Amino acid sequence: MTTSVLILGASYGSLLGTKLLMAGHAVTLACTRPTAELIRREGTRVRFPLKGRAEPVTVDSRALPGRLHASAPADIDPQAFGLVVFGMQEAQYGAPGVRELMGRIARARKPCLAIMNMPPLPYLRRISGLDTRALEGCYADPVVWEGFEPGLVTLASPDPQAFRPADEPKNVLQVGLPTNFKAARFEDEAHHALLRQLEGDIERARLELDGEALEIPVKLKVHDSLFVPLAKWPMLMAGNYRCIQRERMIPIRDAVHGDAARSRDVYDWVAALCGRLGASAEDLVPFEKYAQAAAALGRPSSAARALFGGAQHIERVDSLVRRIARQFGLASAELEEIVALVDERLGRNRRAQEPVAA
Repeated sequence: MTTSVLILGASYGSLLGTKLLMAGHAVTLACTRPTAELIRREGTRVRFPLKGRAEPVTVDSRALPGRLHASAPADIDPQAFGLVVFGMQEAQYGAPGVRELMGRIARARKPCLAIMNMPPLPYLRRISGLDTRALEGCYADPVVWEGFEPGLVTLASPDPQAFRPADEPKNVLQVGLPTNFKAARFEDEAHHALLRQLEGDIERARLELDGEALEIPVKLKVHDSLFVPLAKWPMLMAGNYRCIQRERMIPIRDAVHGDAARSRDVYDWVAALCGRLGASAEDLVPFEKYAQAAAALGRPSSAARALFGGAQHIERVDSLVRRIARQFGLASAELEEIVALVDERLGRNRRAQEPVAA
């Protein structure tokens, strides 16, 4: 059975979109009008590293069995879709056009799967014991999430690493670390069954290339536990956000392995916090496995690149984790340092954009 899936975000979102197209589903990417026109004209191309091949395999959407479309947010009716995927950075959901689309999605009461580092507020409301009102200050625009029913929103840990090559058009994506999306269950059994169906379809899909049926990495793995996506938080705090130094950024590999003992301490502290929320050891990833994967990540994190590129907003998972910890009476000097460095760099970026008095 073909499912029509709306994905907000044509960059990272095109990764999951490509896997759905390989499985024969229909995908619409919500993006800016110029990018939508480019995708309608030329499709998307996602490059995957494969074991045993010196060069990545390029998957062109135009050669896949599924149907791809792209539209500006104003042109999209959410009622036409069976699933909505949030694939953009958190600050982008309050942008003109996207904000209105979010309101239409909430009113349509469609199941929504986020593939974001920053968990949507409705997902956090599904975790008992959290004061989510006290967490709203971590979000660029928390109001955009108010109309969503918590049971209709779930989260997948965005473990696959991907980026847009700087010298390529906006319909090209390069996968750096081809791991899996690990999704928590929906409350409704029918919606959970839909995720399971998509999981199986993606698992079975193959790419026909030069007479060979290739298994392309990056799968959707669906779990019954609500807490599996929290496994990304220790990784973000031990690696991604520690790429941000006062005057420079460093690769994730160096952030983790420059002082592996310190990284382990940060990782284990955040993992213990996830345990306080309800995550089991099976929901999380051992530090050794993460450290092994991080050794191959020779680029700074997207958060670090955005900050040092002048961004005035990034996803504040660092601030979110700190506020959650405070609700349990916990504190970490390492986490305080991370938050302070991000605050300082954001302040610099915002002051640089202030108009100069005549």
